[in-house]
Amino acid sequence: MSVNWKELSGWASVHGQWLRRRHFNAEMLGHLAEQIRKGEQNHSGELVVAIEAVLPAHEADSAQRALEVFGRLRVWDTPLNSGVLLYLALGQRHIHIIADRGIQADPAQWARICRELEKDLAAREYLSGLLTAVEAIEAVLQQGAPAHDPNDARVNALPDEPVLL
Repeated sequence: MSVNWKELSGWASVHGQWLRRRHFNAEMLGHLAEQIRKGEQNHSGELVVAIEAVLPAHEADSAQRALEVFGRLRVWDTPLNSGVLLYLALGQRHIHIIADRGIQADPAQWARICRELEKDLAAREYLSGLLTAVEAIEAVLQQGAPAHDPNDARVNALPDEPVLL
């Protein structure tokens, strides 16, 4: 993996911290949580959004970091193996979607959602871009995650609120 000038100079870190503080406020996170809560009523998938200003020093590879976050946030630990992580590394402008084994989806679907979200974030459409991405993920989950019984205690095993790392 190549390191660009922004990472070498520390600009990626400063920029990521600024983006998180400026745009990922309580109001925005509340909108995302509500979108996730509503979407999860239509399938058994469990979406977690994790937003990290800067990749930590111990893991410079954003894909590996997304896998680490998937495990640490216990997205894998749902009764139906139906967890999905949307991971954003703001400073590096990397986005990853990781789905547990209970989700039936083509990796190209996840890649398309990531590309669209990257475009939206580059255009500074932070809230609308994330809401659109969550909506697109929920649409995939409606097709690829088994329907659930709303009275089932296993429903909504993971929190809907985005996680700031």
